Amino acid sequence: MDILGTALRVCVDDLEASVAFYERLAGTPALRFERGGVEVAAVGCFLLMSGPPAELEVLRHVVATIAVTDVDEAHRTLTELGADVIAGPVPTPVGRNLIVRHPDGAVYEYADRRGR
Repeated sequence: MDILGTALRVCVDDLEASVAFYERLAGTPALRFERGGVEVAAVGCFLLMSGPPAELEVLRHVVATIAVTDVDEAHRTLTELGADVIAGPVPTPVGRNLIVRHPDGAVYEYADRRGR
């Protein structure tokens, strides 16, 4: 399994104000999409999320998003290592993802950019 990088997950109340700050901080424009009622803006290594409180409460439990080349390969490797799959793999607006609980209890999202 190849890990390409990580994104820090940040739940925010005001997405527009936060996007402006993070775009200047990272020096790159945001890639925006919506999923399950949550507005998302990817800015550099930051993944900003804003939406209904109940949805954000669930998202706050995921420590980080880890970019991988292939979610299916990540699924096999993580399962072999004893991780528990919470959700996925499922399609996303930019590829596919998988939510996994590591043996230490930490929860991560693994995502690739492969089409549906």
